[in-house]
Amino acid sequence: MSEVTKDTGKPLNAVPGSPVLEVQRVNSGLEQTSVDHSPTRQRNVKPGGWEELKREGRDDLVRHSSHTASNKATMLAMPQFGLRDNLIRCELLKKEDAYTYLESFSFFLGSYNVNGQTPKECLRSWLSSTSTSPDMYFVGFQELDLSKEAFFFADTPKETEWLKAVSEALHPDAKYALIKLIRLVGIMLLFYVKKEHAQHISELEAENVGTGIMGRMGNKGAVAVRFHFHNSDICVVNSHLAAHTEEYERRNQDYKDICSRLLFRINDPTLTPLSILRHSVVLWLGDLNYRLSDLDVDCVKELLGKKDFETLQSYDQLKRQIDEKAVFVGFKEGEINFLPTYKYDTGSDQWDTSEKCRVPAWCDRILWRGKNVRQLHYQSHMGLRTSDHKPVSSLLEIGIKIVNEEAHKKTFEEIVRSLDKMENECIPSVTLSRREFNFKDVKFMEHQAETLTLYNDGQVPCQFEFIQKLDEPTYCKPWLTANPPKGFIAQGASVDIDLEVFVNRSTAADLNTGHQQIEDILVLHLERGKDYFLSVSGNYLLSCFGSSIQTLCQLRDPIQDMSLESIQALTSSGDENNSSIIDKPLNIPKELWQMVDHLYRNATKQAELFQQPGLRSEFQEIRDCLDTGMPDSLPGSNHSVSEALLLFLDALPEPVVPYSLYQRCLECCSNPSLCKEVVSSLPQCHKNVFNYVAAFLRELLKHSANNGLDVNILETIFAALILRSPGKQDFAEKKRTQEFFQHFLNQDLS
Repeated sequence: MSEVTKDTGKPLNAVPGSPVLEVQRVNSGLEQTSVDHSPTRQRNVKPGGWEELKREGRDDLVRHSSHTASNKATMLAMPQFGLRDNLIRCELLKKEDAYTYLESFSFFLGSYNVNGQTPKECLRSWLSSTSTSPDMYFVGFQELDLSKEAFFFADTPKETEWLKAVSEALHPDAKYALIKLIRLVGIMLLFYVKKEHAQHISELEAENVGTGIMGRMGNKGAVAVRFHFHNSDICVVNSHLAAHTEEYERRNQDYKDICSRLLFRINDPTLTPLSILRHSVVLWLGDLNYRLSDLDVDCVKELLGKKDFETLQSYDQLKRQIDEKAVFVGFKEGEINFLPTYKYDTGSDQWDTSEKCRVPAWCDRILWRGKNVRQLHYQSHMGLRTSDHKPVSSLLEIGIKIVNEEAHKKTFEEIVRSLDKMENECIPSVTLSRREFNFKDVKFMEHQAETLTLYNDGQVPCQFEFIQKLDEPTYCKPWLTANPPKGFIAQGASVDIDLEVFVNRSTAADLNTGHQQIEDILVLHLERGKDYFLSVSGNYLLSCFGSSIQTLCQLRDPIQDMSLESIQALTSSGDENNSSIIDKPLNIPKELWQMVDHLYRNATKQAELFQQPGLRSEFQEIRDCLDTGMPDSLPGSNHSVSEALLLFLDALPEPVVPYSLYQRCLECCSNPSLCKEVVSSLPQCHKNVFNYVAAFLRELLKHSANNGLDVNILETIFAALILRSPGKQDFAEKKRTQEFFQHFLNQDLS
C-alpha cells in the first residue's frame, strides 16, 4: 500500500472546567508513517471549547534544546560529538548510580476497545478512579472507528469525540498537558502529564506499525511513544492483535512483528533506530485478544459465577504463551481479580447473547517490563457500557532517575581526566568470533541470521562501525543488514552483532535473474584503530515471487526445478526455442492460477478476505509449494493464500500494468472506454493476468453478502498492486489509479 496523506491537525486548547491545557498530536491512517507535531501554546478558545488541532511550534512546557547538566548524556549523543564524547557518554551511563537517585511517580494506564461507538457516558469512573491524581496518563483505544472510510482514509470524527471525552474525565485535582496523540486507523494512544512535569519530558518520538494484510493495513497493529522523563527512558505501546480464539499463533506473530518493525528514529538517520525493548521501562496495553482455550461457554460462566478466576486463568492463552516464552518475555502482569472484559451485550453487563455466544475472555490487558515498577491497582470498570468490551486500568508506581547536579559534575570531571590519560597511552582493538558467514538456502521473505561477537581486548573503550566500500552507496548489499551497524564497547566487554539476510520484493528480482548473488564483503572499522574484513556468502532458492510475468508464463516446470542458467537465458534473450521453456507460453503464470483457483473453490464466501492476514509459517509453505510443485494442492488457510496472492502481485518486477503505461492510465481514469483501450494494449501475458484477476474479483463481489467485500475495498487493495507508480505516488494519483481499476470491477463491464 502506498502512503496515506496525513492531516496535520489543529490545537485543542484549554476548556473551562477541563484539566487539559496543551496538546501534541500525531494522526496516522492506513500506513506506518506518522506526522509529528509539537504541543501548542495555550490560547483563548471560541465558545463551545473544542477546536480542531492546528499546526504550530514547540510548546514551552516541553523542554527546549538548551543544554543543562541533567541532559549532558543526551547532548553527547548528538552527531556533532565524536568518539571522545561517546566514550564520556558511555562512562556516564555506567556510573549513573553515582549521580542519580530514584523518585516515585504514578502512571495511569487505561485501555478500552470501544467497538466503533461514540462516547455516550462520562469516563470519569474509569479515568478518575484513583484517590490521588496520577502524574501521567496513557489512555489507549482500539476499534475507535469501524467504518470503511476510517479503514482506508486517515480521518475520523471519532478521534476528536473520544479525545474530548477523555480530557474532560481526567482527575479533577490536577491540570494536565496532552503531550502526544498518535492514531493508526482505530488504534489511538493519548499521553498526558501534569503541567509541572512537562518540562522534564524530552526526546519524545511516536511511531506506529500495521500488522494487517501484507503487514501494512492498520486495522491491527500498534502505536507507541517513547521519551525521556528526567533521566529515565520509557516506551509505551498500545496494540490491537489478531482476533478469534484459534488465532493465538497469529497474535504471537503480531507481537513479534511489532517488536521488530516498530522503530524510533530519534531524529537522526545516522543513529541506530531504537526498538521497543531497548528501553529501560516498557509499558504495554491494549486489546491483545488472547482468549480462554479448551473450555466451553457454559463451563466458563459456571466458574465465573464462583469467581474462580485462578482456575480460569490456567486456560488463559496469554498466560500460557508467556509461560512458554513465546511472547512478552520479561514482562509482568498484575494479578487479575476482575471479571473478563469481553464479550458483553452493548449497553449492558450481560454476557454475549448473540448467535455466536462468545466465550468470555480477558482480551484487554496491561503489562510492564523494567526495574523499579510497582503496581498499585489493576481493575476493570463495569460501569461503562458503551462497548462490548469493558475498559481496564492499572496504576503503576515507577522509580524515575533524577540527576543530582553536583554529583553529576564531579563524575563527569573524573571521567574526562581518566580518558585524557587513556587516550595518550592506548590504541583500541577487538577480537572477532568469526570472519566468514554462509547463509544456506535463502528463501523469499524468510529471515536468516548469524551472530558475530566482538570482544574488546584492548586497554580502552572502542567505537566500531561498518563502513562503505569504495564506489558503493551503503556498507552492505540491500538484502543484508548488520544489527547494530555501529556501536560502542567498553573495555573488557563484548557485543553481539546479528548479520541478517532477508529477501523482499525489492531485492528478489535481481536474485531470481542472477544479477545479484548472496555474496558481500563487510568492512568493520574501529575508530582510531584498524579495519576488519568479513566475508558473507550463500545461495538463493529461485522463487516465483519476484519473477516476471513473462518469465513465469514460459516455464514448464516449477521454478526450483530450473537452473539459474536457463532462467538467465530466458530473461536475457527471450529465446522461445530454448528446451527449458514450453513451446507455447501459458496464458497466465501457473502459480497465479493455483492461488486464484484455490480461492475461487474455497473462499468466495470467506469473511474478511484480503483484510485478515494469514500466518507467516503458512505463507512459507504456500511459497514452497508454488516453487517446488509439492504438494499438489496449496496448504494453509484462505487468509494465508489470499495474502500470498497479494504478495505475488506486489513482488512482480514489472507490475501487471507496466510502468510505461502508468501515466496514460492516470490521464484516462475517468473514461471507461479509454481505460479498456489501455488494457487491450498491454503485452499479451500482462493483459491475460489483468483480465483474469479482475474477473475473479467480480466473482467475489457476487458473494459480498457473505464475504463483506465491496468495490471500495477491492479497488483500494488491488489498484495499488496492479497499477504501481514508478515513483513516489501522491494521494491524488492514488485516487486516480483506484478510479481506473474500479471500471473493471463493475459487473456490467466485460
